Amino acid sequence: MSAVSTELVQRDRAAERGEFADSANARWNPMSRIVFRFCFVYFGVFCVVFPQFLFVYLGVLGSKLPENAIAWTLEVLEPVFAWVGRQVFGVDAALNLETGSGDQTIIWIFLFCALVIALAVTLVWTVLDRRRPSYQRLHAWFLLFLRLALGGQMFFYGMAKVIPTQMPEPPLMALLTPYGHFTPMAVLWSQVGSSPVYQILLGSAEVLAGALLLLPRTATLGAMLSLVSMAQVFVLNMTFDVPVKILAGHLLLICLILLAPQAGRLANMLVLQRPSEPATQPEPFRSRRVRRIAVAAQLLLVPWVILGLIQADWQYWKESGGAPKPPLYGIWAVSEFTRDGQPVPPLVTDKNRWQRLVFDVSGSMYQQMDGTLVPMVATVDTSAGTLALSEAKHTAHPLAVAQAAEPVGAFTFTQPAPDRLRLDGQLDGHPVTVTLEQIDLRSFPLRGTDFRWVQDEPRFG
Repeated sequence: MSAVSTELVQRDRAAERGEFADSANARWNPMSRIVFRFCFVYFGVFCVVFPQFLFVYLGVLGSKLPENAIAWTLEVLEPVFAWVGRQVFGVDAALNLETGSGDQTIIWIFLFCALVIALAVTLVWTVLDRRRPSYQRLHAWFLLFLRLALGGQMFFYGMAKVIPTQMPEPPLMALLTPYGHFTPMAVLWSQVGSSPVYQILLGSAEVLAGALLLLPRTATLGAMLSLVSMAQVFVLNMTFDVPVKILAGHLLLICLILLAPQAGRLANMLVLQRPSEPATQPEPFRSRRVRRIAVAAQLLLVPWVILGLIQADWQYWKESGGAPKPPLYGIWAVSEFTRDGQPVPPLVTDKNRWQRLVFDVSGSMYQQMDGTLVPMVATVDTSAGTLALSEAKHTAHPLAVAQAAEPVGAFTFTQPAPDRLRLDGQLDGHPVTVTLEQIDLRSFPLRGTDFRWVQDEPRFG
């Protein structure tokens, strides 16, 4: 607790000097007061209504709530936003939690509503409170609220990278998909997911930024680190068309708002090479005892939030990306395919013959002769030597385990060798026999290229 003691001593001395007290002579110019009123209302509404901001501070209690509890505010207000969409923009907008998109039409309508509310409240507030010289204490509370809001989101996304569930290792399907068939977002996800260490380091920087934000003494450093992280995220979202542009953009703006009171000090130290006073956070608490409790509470939030996120992310990891590999895991190339007792030649135009069969953690699929990948749900019983294939329902998340629909095939299988497989059974109502050979995954450069200090002839393709 030495860090807490040092923090309290510094803040008590500053409070005794009057650095955190409201000053009747500290008069803000009219434009500063108007901008503050607008930001106070707009970002207050955004952080309260947008999912995740408050949910993350439930810690370990969050896992006890329903799966969609994180978006309860948007669900409650959905009828209002849908009505605004119809009346103002002439569109029918609905909230779709299955896609995971944060840039849905209804969320853009929410932003419009927040903007209108902020403008209206700012106008009324300015008229009724035009004589107030400044908002020193309210400003301090506002910055504390934004520090907590930003810090929670840095924890939320940082832990999803430290336990790499946000961008998982590219599935086996990615090894068989031509690069040109990837969306820009899939390219980004595959790039980061291909290097777990890189992803963990990115997440660690975000978690560190969140922790620094919750301690007033290091809040400025936390805001600076958050600014660098969120600037990178925002650029990636804009250039790779990741549907989290709204949230990333607002987090970037919150970083700038938190750093605005320190702009002069930072400019003196980093640019103008002038002496600078220590950066101090505006103090919303007058009592020394309350300040001590507030600092201790903010420090306790760090393990509370992190433990809750570890619990949720680790459980998700065990169920998806880190789940045990299924029986027959791998990519199996079809060497022989017999249908109705007749050999089927490997013609590109034949949609009934398989080229490959894939068993992966997130689901299974077969590849047609023209390269098309058809998702399937495979039920493998190794003790009985049976394999049942069913159509797979569409899932939005790359790590989501596919759900079975209509059955399409049932087989018995044997393995003459670990890398050999023979299927005998029915497929789409026809008797088939399929002989397959397992492909060595390290034959793919993405899986088989090791780190090297010396590279005389680097491979780019």
